[in-house]
Amino acid sequence: MHSPGSLRRYSWMAAFGLGLALRLFFVLHFPSEAGDTRIYEELARNWHDYGVYGLFINGHLTPVDIRVPGYPAFLATVSAVIGQSRLAVMFCQALLDLLTCFLAATLAGRLAPPASRERVSTAALWLAALCPFTANYTAVLLTEVVVTFFTTLALLIFVYAADGQEEFRLRVGIHSFSLGLWFAGGLVVGMGTLVRPETPLLLTAVGIVLGVRWRKPADWPRLLRASLWMTGGLFLVLLPWGVRNWTSLHRVQLLAPRYAQLPEEYVPRGFFAWTKTWLVRFRDVYLVMWKLEDEPIYLADLPASAFDSEQEREQVRTLLAEYNEHLKIPPPLDGKFARLARERTHRHPLRTFLWIPFSRAGTIWFTPRVELLPYSGHLWPLSQQWDEDREDFLVTIGLGLLNVFYIGLAIFGAWRRRTCRGIWLLACYFVIRTAFLTQIEAPEPRYVMVCFPAVLSLAALSWIKSPKSPEPR
Repeated sequence: MHSPGSLRRYSWMAAFGLGLALRLFFVLHFPSEAGDTRIYEELARNWHDYGVYGLFINGHLTPVDIRVPGYPAFLATVSAVIGQSRLAVMFCQALLDLLTCFLAATLAGRLAPPASRERVSTAALWLAALCPFTANYTAVLLTEVVVTFFTTLALLIFVYAADGQEEFRLRVGIHSFSLGLWFAGGLVVGMGTLVRPETPLLLTAVGIVLGVRWRKPADWPRLLRASLWMTGGLFLVLLPWGVRNWTSLHRVQLLAPRYAQLPEEYVPRGFFAWTKTWLVRFRDVYLVMWKLEDEPIYLADLPASAFDSEQEREQVRTLLAEYNEHLKIPPPLDGKFARLARERTHRHPLRTFLWIPFSRAGTIWFTPRVELLPYSGHLWPLSQQWDEDREDFLVTIGLGLLNVFYIGLAIFGAWRRRTCRGIWLLACYFVIRTAFLTQIEAPEPRYVMVCFPAVLSLAALSWIKSPKSPEPR
């Protein structure tokens, strides 16, 4: 007869084993390469081989800041320890992602009422370990696995701190000392920022939740102290990167350039403003944004929503023909796109500032997430897709329904624990991150993968024993 503790250990070991098998399945059968993969690899290789964080530009190794250094540092470390091998990197990512699954389980347990913590944390571990969406990203050299680890760890720290446990006792040998969780959270967010520069959005969410909680004047010193500790931890981690950019590039840059451009590279802001008036689907990112200055962009690939009239359609045809001639958008042409963007926004301001962002949010959250798999993701028209490629259709609709299931279960679990402060912290972070992602030039579904361990932690709250909402803690 096994004790409950032994059964729980066996369950967690089984979840780890099956989770590792799932990730190795993706690594061995569906390894992938993205547009940024070669950039990260070159940065890591040059850093490891020459000691220069840069790219070869016109035959010269040039220091750059177009990507923050966290993920190249991860690649360089794997290369130094194991050797230059994509398979080795993917295996390390698989192990790191499984560690994130355990963080998600701990987070779920912390959000659950005491009587249900073991049950909920076990459910969260199984949900996270068997989630194909996060597992799939271990098979590609992109930042998602690493930044998701840091984000989940930071969320766990802040949930503990928001719950009143603002210090944590660490024991090293016979010595022990206290670590302020607000400062520790700032440090972890800083590490995540060195992987993905938008990670400080998490601190914005924490600041809003604490501002509401400590809104009374008597609590303002406490709010100020927590804010200073978090900000201090963040900047302490970012300072070496900022110093490097000042000494190597002679400019203050704690993150990365807004458009990830090289020095002296022209940014077609007018073109980007125009796409923000109609671009919603991930398909349009492929056919327009990722072709920019590399391939021709064809009018036939644009959706009907890109034009308000036949006259405007002809205007766009002329602008694209001018671009296609040289595959460049010089300032005069960019100005024409900017003027077109202003005209469209003036005619339909709600479309640009409300409906397009809202539609983009739906696109990045409710998707089959097959962008790394050899499937089209197309469902319409249903009968045609079913007849042409049944496997593609079934995989797409199956993963799409699974994605909806995860989100629906998370909403249900969050509602059951709606009086818990940690729930509001996670919800605030999801809203802020989503709003930010709707404003970037290429809203890719992968950018919300960083939220999925927390989403699955909320989903696991559906397994709490009592259907009644507990009293506020």
